[in-house]
Amino acid sequence: MPTGVAIRDPRKHLFEAAERILLRDGPSGLTSRAVTEEAGVAKGVLHRHFADFDAFLAELVRERVGRLEGRGAALREAAGTGTVTGNLTTALTDLFDGVAVSVVALVIARDELRARLRASGSRGVPLLTEAAGMLAGYLAAERERGRVTADAELEVLAPTLLGAAHLLYAGREAGAPDEEAVEKVVRTVMAGALRDADRA
Repeated sequence: MPTGVAIRDPRKHLFEAAERILLRDGPSGLTSRAVTEEAGVAKGVLHRHFADFDAFLAELVRERVGRLEGRGAALREAAGTGTVTGNLTTALTDLFDGVAVSVVALVIARDELRARLRASGSRGVPLLTEAAGMLAGYLAAERERGRVTADAELEVLAPTLLGAAHLLYAGREAGAPDEEAVEKVVRTVMAGALRDADRA
């Protein structure tokens, strides 16, 4: 981008550049220089809006976490429709896009980033913890409708679904798993917690 050209939303512009890098090069390719070059801006632009690169990364993660609110609301609204297995499969497939998988790897790899996120209230592995909460909220809504058994341990099922699905997606240079593989994980994890009619 030519010097002197105003950027309507510099933070968003930098986040979008970072997401492109994560998709193309993974977490190891994400540096402050790579972000500013990808965004086509001077190096100083990033530091004008963020105290340092870890502050930028923390905001990038928070922005991804913020997106889960809308997804969680839509998922809860889907309770009682379709099948529980189908709804969970779709939710997990949508959740683990290429950027999300790279963001989780980034959070795990960078101690300073994790510390900053936890200092602002994040628990566990940021993004994964909030995603587990999203799944638990949906399962609770289905339990109220009788489609998930009353004795189902939602606080165990939600992170188990999430962890098993994450393992399918993490480190897959050949690309994302197909929907059938994700559905198999969902069926296996949820086997004892669904009525027969809601397993399909």
